[in-house]
Amino acid sequence: MSRTTDVVPKDRNQGKNQLRVGRLVKAHGLKGGLKLELYTDNPEGRFVPGAGFTLQVPEASPWHGKDVTVREYRVMNGNPVVFFQDVDDRDAAESLVRAILWIDQDVDEVEDDAWFDHQLVGLDVVRDDLVIGRVVRVEHFPAQDLLIVKSGDREVMVPFVSAIVPTVDVAEGRLIVTPPPGLFEDLADSGDDEPQDTSDAEASE
Repeated sequence: MSRTTDVVPKDRNQGKNQLRVGRLVKAHGLKGGLKLELYTDNPEGRFVPGAGFTLQVPEASPWHGKDVTVREYRVMNGNPVVFFQDVDDRDAAESLVRAILWIDQDVDEVEDDAWFDHQLVGLDVVRDDLVIGRVVRVEHFPAQDLLIVKSGDREVMVPFVSAIVPTVDVAEGRLIVTPPPGLFEDLADSGDDEPQDTSDAEASE
């Protein structure tokens, strides 16, 4: 699961900061219900009747550029399910599957395990107590977010999930990564070879 309910780029909604709070994953029942993948720690507070959301959908979708308003939120068989106004049957619900929900965010509002993009960009990336790169941007995708880390002369895509990024310390200006094998190659080793080669060349002269 993504660790962040991230802020949408400002050009999406006329300069307003927005939080991504959920994704609609599957139609539920015959009355317009939709199962939710939650990106918020407070669904009961977010999905109250009358709450409005901006939709992120493909341009070809009939919902492109539209908002939705909650009429009911329930937990059914352990799954969060939301019902929207004017979405009254399964066909209408199916047309919203995979849509991402965004909501206006107050400037001072913070959720647990959530960061603004600008808080993450510029952080040092630390592995085994060594700085191996720096976050240069955040990419948002439906399944998860990616931290784009500048490491040497290349960029590495790091899934922003707690298993790989267990610690984010904005105050200290760093985040700690525990990447799987192959995500970051042995950058330090490759850099250590150059001085040795130069020395050998000078000795041979």
